[in-house]
Amino acid sequence: MGKIGILQVGPYPAWDEEPLNAAFEMHRYFEADDKPAFLTGCAGTVRGIATRGEMGADRAMIEALPNLEIISVYGVGFDAVDLEAARERGIRVTNTPDVLTMDVADLGVAMMLAQARGMIAAESWVRSGNWAGRGIYELKSRVHGKRAGILGLGRIGYAVGKRLSGFDMDIAYCDIAPRDFAPDWTFVDTPAALAERSDFLFVTLAASAETRHIVGRDVISALGPDGMLINISRASNVDEEALLDAMETGALGSAALDVFEGEPDINPRFLKLDNVLLQPHHASGTVETRKAMGKLVRDNLAAHFAGKELLTPVL
Repeated sequence: MGKIGILQVGPYPAWDEEPLNAAFEMHRYFEADDKPAFLTGCAGTVRGIATRGEMGADRAMIEALPNLEIISVYGVGFDAVDLEAARERGIRVTNTPDVLTMDVADLGVAMMLAQARGMIAAESWVRSGNWAGRGIYELKSRVHGKRAGILGLGRIGYAVGKRLSGFDMDIAYCDIAPRDFAPDWTFVDTPAALAERSDFLFVTLAASAETRHIVGRDVISALGPDGMLINISRASNVDEEALLDAMETGALGSAALDVFEGEPDINPRFLKLDNVLLQPHHASGTVETRKAMGKLVRDNLAAHFAGKELLTPVL
């Protein structure tokens, strides 16, 4: 009996490619010049999709594969997968939560610290000779004791909050309801109200049609000229045009962003700003976490085709 066919939407590190190739017949969609023709050619043999969170699997891809049974996502976000199309066909969907939670939280807090203390520009100040030639770097804002807001108190939001508590911050959060596991933090019922009471607003909620641009002009305005927005969730959760307008006019103090609409081709307006920290969507980008994510992708595929319970099902 031959290997089960898997459509691989994007590249993975070698430590994932090798065991995937050993276990399955991998159809490397991302290498095809004529992708519709490639799908047609392998449609009869593909029973699974291995994809990445930002690439997903749209309705056209799903409908092109008549024998598709499972979509295994490398990443916690699955908003790029057409869940309705999968649901209509009874196709299972999995992601890789938990294994990346701590690294994403680490980077979010690091971004806050780096932006608040001006660490990137301060290093340039030293390297350029300005420290020796022009004196001390400009004073920046402290972090400890400030007010932090967390929009979306799931796994990552909670991990961010635990880290912020070490800085003696006043922590509040907004979610669909108060959370019993965070009794010492303040529940706020709307994103705008959360932003209004925050010096630092972390966006950590899952992306969906309902959360698209949940951080809009009203929330950004409430955060204000002294506030900082930190987004380690999905770009669609933030209205980028409103964000750019606010940073260009000073209506928002600053931002630290790991995700962008249309990435890696980001809006060039970002590149002209000195009040934004830009990161290349790498919050989970450690060797340890990426290896754990790849293993979970494979383990979900293996479990499904062995008739076993999925480890981290979405559908």
